[in-house]
Amino acid sequence: MPKPTRSRPRYTVRIRLASGENGWYFQVPSWAKKAGCPLRSQALGTEVDAAWDHAEHVLLPQFDSWRTGGMSDFVPQRAASGTFDWLVTIYKTSTRWAEISRKMRRTHELGFDMVGNFTLKDGRRLGALQLEAITTKVIDKLYEALAYVDEPVLDKDGRPIVDARGNPVTERRERRTTVNHAMKTCRRAWNVALRAEPDIIPHRNPFSKMGLVNKSKPTPTATFEELLAFVKACDENGRTSLGTAALISWEWLQRVEHVFTALEVAHYRPKDRPDNVLVVHPKTGEEVWLPLFDEAGAALYPELMERLDTIRRSRISGLVMMRDWIDETAGIPVPWVTASGDLSYMTHEAKRMIRLAGLRDELSLTSFRHGGMTEMGDADLTDSQMRAISRHKSAKILPTYVKRTQKQIIEATKKRRSVRTNSDNLSE
Repeated sequence: MPKPTRSRPRYTVRIRLASGENGWYFQVPSWAKKAGCPLRSQALGTEVDAAWDHAEHVLLPQFDSWRTGGMSDFVPQRAASGTFDWLVTIYKTSTRWAEISRKMRRTHELGFDMVGNFTLKDGRRLGALQLEAITTKVIDKLYEALAYVDEPVLDKDGRPIVDARGNPVTERRERRTTVNHAMKTCRRAWNVALRAEPDIIPHRNPFSKMGLVNKSKPTPTATFEELLAFVKACDENGRTSLGTAALISWEWLQRVEHVFTALEVAHYRPKDRPDNVLVVHPKTGEEVWLPLFDEAGAALYPELMERLDTIRRSRISGLVMMRDWIDETAGIPVPWVTASGDLSYMTHEAKRMIRLAGLRDELSLTSFRHGGMTEMGDADLTDSQMRAISRHKSAKILPTYVKRTQKQIIEATKKRRSVRTNSDNLSE
């Protein structure tokens, strides 16, 4: 029997028949039999290709469906067992994948596509390779190959520039940040899938300890004056909700995606807690009731609260961040975030408001959250006070931390507002 050129399917063994020929046999493991697996061991014949095809495409899918309680049924059939594509699908059917936000899933998908769809010199996709063939040497070469991309040069009207022969003019762009994220995504997928299939997946993760080159630029930090200019531009151009979102990011240190996807009207001054707002920090798994007034009853966030009070008078449920106009199809305002979790239109409009305000073009809504964090440092807040607002975790947090949180937030907010006392745009 000629030596096969592909990897033998799981639980498929070669046996010597009475006739002297070699045959193939699918053997259900003993642990599966004891656990009640309905699939039975069976002979596959003497033809290697037919035997292996039956094991891969008929028996193993049935076995995996039983083993995973039906979860493997969602694995695309094109992903042959033991390949990188297969590993990715194992990760996507895990609880770890389910815990990732929709936005991050799209980012991870881009990383998987970048790696899996890379074309090798022999014309194969890397995703179709067996995992044993994906070594550290292969991944190191892949990393350097993906780090640069040739892009067409465009004229001022956005049209590709061509040379004298009519060929598009291109320029090489380094994209280390994007590729670094793809490598980290694959490393995570390999580790998660390894725990699910330790008998198939090599224990040495080729995406680990790569020495990734980090050339990412820090997020630009907005100043308080830039925040006021942005809010003013939004109010004057029919995008008041975006100005409110910037204030929330600044005051409560909320990430942009959380402002638009997690903050609900019911979180703001509910009947059982009319002096608080519930702020959710999905990344850290923390929730905190922020006080809205100090001990004397003075509002801690008067500018922001005025906006949110207006929203609450017109709506009692749903997301806080709605578009500032009536949707023609729905007949009502709709959220900035789409049903698929996309915030690209919001990002586009925020950038347009930044430009209308005459601000630095590198700014984004995220810049206002970073500005709020910087303001805390300028106000000489203690580490404990900063954690009380941002809810960043620390091993030094005392068991009584939550009991002190309300007072810490009040004092922290007072300190932050004290650095703005020279501004004529604030109400104290």
